[in-house]
Amino acid sequence: QVQLVESGGGSVQAGGSLKLSCAASANIIRTSRMGWYRQAPGTERDMVSTINTDGTTNYADSVKGRFTISQDNAKNMLYLQMNSLKTEDTAVYYCAARPPWLMAWRWGQGTQVTVSS
Repeated sequence: QVQLVESGGGSVQAGGSLKLSCAASANIIRTSRMGWYRQAPGTERDMVSTINTDGTTNYADSVKGRFTISQDNAKNMLYLQMNSLKTEDTAVYYCAARPPWLMAWRWGQGTQVTVSS
């Protein structure tokens, strides 16, 4: 069973920083492809960043150089450090996991990030 719980969202002014955390059920971080996705009102859920089990990462062009994904296997935690935030980063951010035994992503409940000008 995959359980993902996000935290760390909030409101911040443009140019500020936030760090999102995702607590995962045991062994999920270590064995799964993990990621952060976001969804703004009226839009589709889009990939922000992913990290594979070998540590390789991928970022959406819009966040490259500003966001950093990382994980702590021992603590079963996934993180997203967000710097130089822009108003267009405002969205609900979802932690996601794709375990090797599933053919689809599993999602957390989401955490709201609001960036004001």
